[in-house]
Amino acid sequence: MSTRYNVVSTRYYIVKKKCVCVCVCMAGADGDDSLYPIAVLIDELRNEDVQLRLNSIKKLSTIALALGVERTRTELLPFLTDTIYDEDEVLLALAEQLGNFTMLVGGPEYVHCLLPPLESLATVEETVVRDKAVESLRKISHEHSPVDLEVHFEPLVKRLASGDWFTSRTSACGLFSVCYPRVSSTVKAEIRQHFRNLCSDDTPMVRRAAASKLGEFAKVLELEYVKSDIISLFTALASDEQDSVRLLAVEACVSIATLLPQEDLETLVMPTLRQAAEDKSWRVRYMVADKFSELQKAVGPEITKNDLVPAFQNLLKDCEAEVRAAAANKVKEFCENLPEDSRETIIMTHILPCVKELVSDTNQHVKSALASVIMGLSTILGKDNTIEHLLPLFLAQLKDECPEVRLNIISNLDCVNEVIGIRQLSQSLLPAIVELAEDAKWRVRLAIIEYMPLLAGQLGVEFFDEKLNSLCMAWLVDHVYAIREAATCNLTKLVEKFGAEWAQNTIVPKVLGMANDPNYLHRMTTLFCINALSEACGQEITTKHMLPVVLKMSNDQVANVRFNVAKSLQKIGPVLDSNCLQTEVKPVLEKLAADQDIDVKYFAQEAISVLALA
Repeated sequence: MSTRYNVVSTRYYIVKKKCVCVCVCMAGADGDDSLYPIAVLIDELRNEDVQLRLNSIKKLSTIALALGVERTRTELLPFLTDTIYDEDEVLLALAEQLGNFTMLVGGPEYVHCLLPPLESLATVEETVVRDKAVESLRKISHEHSPVDLEVHFEPLVKRLASGDWFTSRTSACGLFSVCYPRVSSTVKAEIRQHFRNLCSDDTPMVRRAAASKLGEFAKVLELEYVKSDIISLFTALASDEQDSVRLLAVEACVSIATLLPQEDLETLVMPTLRQAAEDKSWRVRYMVADKFSELQKAVGPEITKNDLVPAFQNLLKDCEAEVRAAAANKVKEFCENLPEDSRETIIMTHILPCVKELVSDTNQHVKSALASVIMGLSTILGKDNTIEHLLPLFLAQLKDECPEVRLNIISNLDCVNEVIGIRQLSQSLLPAIVELAEDAKWRVRLAIIEYMPLLAGQLGVEFFDEKLNSLCMAWLVDHVYAIREAATCNLTKLVEKFGAEWAQNTIVPKVLGMANDPNYLHRMTTLFCINALSEACGQEITTKHMLPVVLKMSNDQVANVRFNVAKSLQKIGPVLDSNCLQTEVKPVLEKLAADQDIDVKYFAQEAISVLALA
């Protein structure tokens, strides 16, 4: 399609199911082409190129502004409604744009004009497009007056709810809750009936959509209808033949339980919840485990003691690892929410035995989930119980073969530190950490190095210097390069944590002392450490303490050390002042640039070039 645009004031007419037509009328000798780009955007709405159509849709608000509110309502929106047959990404962008179109069609008074294109989008096959259309419909529903809601919006919901295709019926499920509170009692009754119909729809996808919105719909209903309608729907959906429907009913259970009086929970909700906790499908049991803390808060302390504690034990012992992991993840939260008067007894008698079994679980995800929360039990159980019952479990997990388990334990050491104190902690857990740090397998040592900054932050500078500093320095001379490299990075993180003054007094002297080591690999490690520490330590420490050592090492007999001196000078150069670069660094680099070794020459020349010392 070719369209000619004159450099004049322009009007645009959009013809249904046809190309964009541009009618040009001369406005005088001094024509204005400011609207030419808008004409191009409109033209691109029907272009064969998907990317051009997508770009134009994303700029739909610009087109609407140019057309004005009346022509947007009468021409642009009908045109868009009639062209809802496009690539999914174009439709997705359109659905999103229309949600922000209220002011572009003339404000809340005319917002109902946006309903036809969004209704069409809410029935398409692609799920993400439908979801975005429903999101936009929900958004603009709040901008309808109560009258417009009944005249325009509610009929749309009914049409979707009784549509022939499941796509429209699934979309309807997300719209009931936004219009229900603002319509008359007669219309409310009709809405409830439509929702009941969708909950028993023949298509599983529709029942799934209804189950996912059950809790949301229950929140806007009057209590009498929650008891008479919602409970029966909840029970039916929780017994559905499809596990994908049943698991969504569990999610709704939380909302429903919070709405009901305590005395009704036992009879109306608990039988269904008990059934879900023992469901034959692991996915349903997983959902119960995942929502357990929320369910616990919703049903209250008495039902928790009588019903949820045994159910939680069963979930922790479930035959499926995914369920055990989800339950393990909730251990701390569940224990925190137990009634105070019986909390310790319930934990020690019912929960801790299950936890002990999970520490040696065959599945690493279960152990990792437990390790991320188990340390939190120490604050609940107190010092004596922690020392007697929990510390052995922490030790076992600290020695676990799975790195994630070890990391989760080390990450949460501060919880235990607050309860039992640093001395007790050092006597029990730190020996295990030191043992791992000296493990024969280098990968185990590497894992501990990576945790060290975290551990240092939790234990504090004094304790770190006393117990772990020597360990960090020993890693710098490890026989495995990966360990030496990780130890260098570790020092940088420690300096960032403890500060430059600590580095000057504690780390720098030991690092510089390695410059005289007989092993050239250790001397090179000195240079690597200086590279890493210079920026963190700052100009003064680098110039005063580190630079002289680097310059001295330029005379090393090993060429590998000399070319690393050139690389180090290039690295620390930006930290040094210009006078120092000219008087101290430049002569050494020029000497190295004349070295007999080709690699030394190359890196020296590169450093001179980068530092602009030529």
